[in-house]
Amino acid sequence: MTSPTQRPLTTDDVTYLVRASFGPHTRVRDSGPLTGGGYATVWWALLDDDRRVVLKLAPPAGTRLLRYERGLCAAEARYFRLVAERAQEVPVPPVLHHGTDPAYGEWLVTGMLPGRSLRELAEAGAAVDDGPARYDLGAALAALHRVTGDRFGYDGDRADGSTWRAAFTAMLDALLADAADWDVRLPVTADRLRALVGRHAGVLDEVRRPALLHFDCWDGNVLTAPGPDGRLRLRGLVDGERFLHGDPLLDLVSPLLYRRVEDEPEHPLLRGYRAAAAEPLVLDDASRRWLSLYRLHLYLLMTVEMPSRGMTALSHPGRHSRLATLLDEELAALDQE
Repeated sequence: MTSPTQRPLTTDDVTYLVRASFGPHTRVRDSGPLTGGGYATVWWALLDDDRRVVLKLAPPAGTRLLRYERGLCAAEARYFRLVAERAQEVPVPPVLHHGTDPAYGEWLVTGMLPGRSLRELAEAGAAVDDGPARYDLGAALAALHRVTGDRFGYDGDRADGSTWRAAFTAMLDALLADAADWDVRLPVTADRLRALVGRHAGVLDEVRRPALLHFDCWDGNVLTAPGPDGRLRLRGLVDGERFLHGDPLLDLVSPLLYRRVEDEPEHPLLRGYRAAAAEPLVLDDASRRWLSLYRLHLYLLMTVEMPSRGMTALSHPGRHSRLATLLDEELAALDQE
């Protein structure tokens, strides 16, 4: 299924955008679509100089988007450049071109990193030990988190704040406003959710440093390939457009999607994180409250985005009910605190 935010492309379109990026004499030897994401249209292309690149085309102007999705193409370019400058040990694609065109709108071209995503490997039924790659991911996240921003939340004209409490509350408020705009049925009223989050918001004030976060490190965005010893290692973190600054614990939710990271203290992700982190990783009672709040935010986002991505009960059976159950679990856990 194609998301309403994704526009159809042809090989001629890709050739046009590649030449607009690198010059009129650049030749595309081969190209094809990349699947897995639901926001931008993404193709790979092999150029005449043997470079493999990734072309990401933003939704057309005027497309209805969630509030935090404004300007994501430019945000991704900023993120990759920031990581390349300040966290060089983290493998991200090099930004080769970021441009706009009257007919096509905004696009981004990056280098194409080697490897297959953890999701691809799982869907292919590959019998491999992904522990080393997940260990590497933990170490990479720890390296990202050593980078400090000027402000909490998203950059640009999106939810942010001078404190983590202010930014996180603004992020939730934006999602609730999106839910109202798109008439999304939620398993909890907005007033109850705001009241519950407000009751626990004091713990957010303990986060004093706006660390750089990827936020979207689910298995589809983690590229891997065998290392010299044959073990699966991290080769790239992609789709960085949703980056923000905040509590490092927020980045430990999406890599273990639908699970509770605090219940798996010896998971390879956490072992890698502890080995590379500048500060000890403590998963105490306060951390559990933070993580419940962050899972609540992620499951709310995944629910609210469904109509904007064209997701229905027919195209994604069980998704809404599963997310509703997970939201209820986090609400119950926070109610007991």
